[in-house]
Amino acid sequence: MADQIVVITDTSVLINFLVIDQVRLMTSIPGRQFLVTDHVRSEVTEHFPEQLIRLEHALTIGILVEIVVADIAEVQAFARLTATGLGVGECSAIAVASCRGHAIALDDKLARKRIANLYPTLAVLTTESIVIDLIRAGIINVTEADAIKADWEANHRFKLSFSSFADRV
Repeated sequence: MADQIVVITDTSVLINFLVIDQVRLMTSIPGRQFLVTDHVRSEVTEHFPEQLIRLEHALTIGILVEIVVADIAEVQAFARLTATGLGVGECSAIAVASCRGHAIALDDKLARKRIANLYPTLAVLTTESIVIDLIRAGIINVTEADAIKADWEANHRFKLSFSSFADRV
């Protein structure tokens, strides 16, 4: 698909959808393909064993694709980024997205600030913007989005700064 947007997802956004078993929802936006780097997969493996099963399933059925950071330009960008204090998953996702001209999905505010300074043209998605895109695409409605938001806030330590997605769409 010529107009497909490739999104490299960081661990933060990925985990938000894995913890509620909704990776399929995240990847259902038409015209988008979501990729994870080998470093992001390693972070999930190391820190989120329960979500690893869901990640492996998503990779097996092809709704997520894993890529390896091996290109010399990506490795060099990765090395420069790790020196800034960002996490390994963030650095690998930023390096690949910037080198390949893809979008990136991440929630960390410091990482988004660094991206704005280092790669100002890089398209940045967040968990919030992905849910808004799901609503706008008619995949879920505001009530369903608010139920997801409530689940994240009550059970998974992820909070959004507004009361309802109705305020955002």
